[in-house]
Amino acid sequence: FDEKLIHSSEIKMETAALLDSILGKLEDEIRKSLEYNPPDGLAKKDITGEAHKLTVEFLGSLPRVREILQTDVEAAFNGDPAAASKEEVLVSYPFVEAIAVQRLAHELYLKNVALIPRIMSEWAHARTGMDLHPGAKIGSHFFVDHCTGTVVGETAIIGNHVKMYHGVTLGAKSTAGGQKLRGKRRHPTIEDHVTIYPGATILGGETIIGAGSTIGGNVFIMDSVQPNSLVIYDGLDMRVLSKLDKNIALDFQI
Repeated sequence: FDEKLIHSSEIKMETAALLDSILGKLEDEIRKSLEYNPPDGLAKKDITGEAHKLTVEFLGSLPRVREILQTDVEAAFNGDPAAASKEEVLVSYPFVEAIAVQRLAHELYLKNVALIPRIMSEWAHARTGMDLHPGAKIGSHFFVDHCTGTVVGETAIIGNHVKMYHGVTLGAKSTAGGQKLRGKRRHPTIEDHVTIYPGATILGGETIIGAGSTIGGNVFIMDSVQPNSLVIYDGLDMRVLSKLDKNIALDFQI
């Protein structure tokens, strides 16, 4: 949305200039982060060099991150009949902003850069209402429809082709242990081709939602679910059914 018009012949030059500008600013912020919380074994005299190295590595990851973000846009377009075009998804869906920031923050998180990844994800949280921790591992073709109120915790693992709706929580069973739980798995694993409907809560680091499963709205899960399961409420009781049973109606759409 820049007012400056760029000719196609100038794209490479303009991109190089923009990256050079970003490199300097980001390197300075990463240097401050390393000074605040230096990794074990990093001497003070080596912080500036380490900040430069991490910044260059981060910028080098941008093409790969862009490729996976393209799959998220495709998933949103293919998964939402209300989407008129991929361009509409790209420029107007808050989910795209939230997942783009998370995927970039995740790159810095993996490099043990303090503060910055969380600042990034909480900035996106404030703008979109979607709380994606930078530590969460998220596969390709990910889509959260409507996205408001969705929470994905730090140690959650999400496979490929996962679709979720607003108000879903992938959380921890308990945080009473406080800092003693740091570094331990606390959040669930969602395998490939899973759909999770609004208001569902899935808790626990040992909880695995098997591939191809459908999790109905408002269910509360603290135990693993076998692949190709359908989890719904039948009155006041929660039922776990097999989607392979042809007698079960699978017409769940919003």
